[in-house]
Amino acid sequence: MESINHSFWLYIVTFFLIILGRYFLIAGGTYLLLYLPLGRSLVKPTIENVSASWQTVKNDIKLSLISTGIFAIAAAFIWSSYNSGLTRLYNHLDLNNLWYLGFSYITVLILQDTYFYFTHRLFHHPSFFRWWHEGHHRSRQPTPLTSFAFDPLEAISQSLFLIAIVFIIPLHLVTLIAVLTTMTIWAAVNHIGVEGLPGSFSPHWFGKWFIGPAHHGLHHLKYTVHFGLYFTFWDKVFRT
Repeated sequence: MESINHSFWLYIVTFFLIILGRYFLIAGGTYLLLYLPLGRSLVKPTIENVSASWQTVKNDIKLSLISTGIFAIAAAFIWSSYNSGLTRLYNHLDLNNLWYLGFSYITVLILQDTYFYFTHRLFHHPSFFRWWHEGHHRSRQPTPLTSFAFDPLEAISQSLFLIAIVFIIPLHLVTLIAVLTTMTIWAAVNHIGVEGLPGSFSPHWFGKWFIGPAHHGLHHLKYTVHFGLYFTFWDKVFRT
């Protein structure tokens, strides 16, 4: 039992460092790239407003550190459960079922987007907003550093999805890593506060089905629109 406890704490520390490194590499790197004078000359703001204050940036980093700890605990739990054979994660590769890697990846993204949409709308209810989501919205002008700035209860809610999914759907470890990578990059892009996609992408019939920086920038200003994570499907259905 003592050995198990020692391993679990080691997993937490290891995943904390991995997640934190990923945050500063992707979100921090994007922030430095786009918010330097050269970067601002290459992109256009999604919304006409001022840049985030240093106080807001510090708040985003503080919340992101807390979220990193929560997700590290969730990751340690998943890894411990995987080592004990309790999850539906697997690492063997069946060449006859390579199609399933893509299928399971898309399935998880759709489920995650659905989960995110409805919990996100719930967090905006006046009864929950202060405790679950207010910290994230202190950034009226989001930056990539805002992408992981969750209130503790929201971070727990989002990590519970990842915990649940590995017990429900058979997933290759590579697929799970791909989902986590997509989630991180997509969140950073959606919070860049600038329109980095080609001008023809958003009006395109294909592009209209995906949440982008302009969508989420408006969400941070208006609070009542664009609740999706990856796709605009549920926003279209519920006219948000």
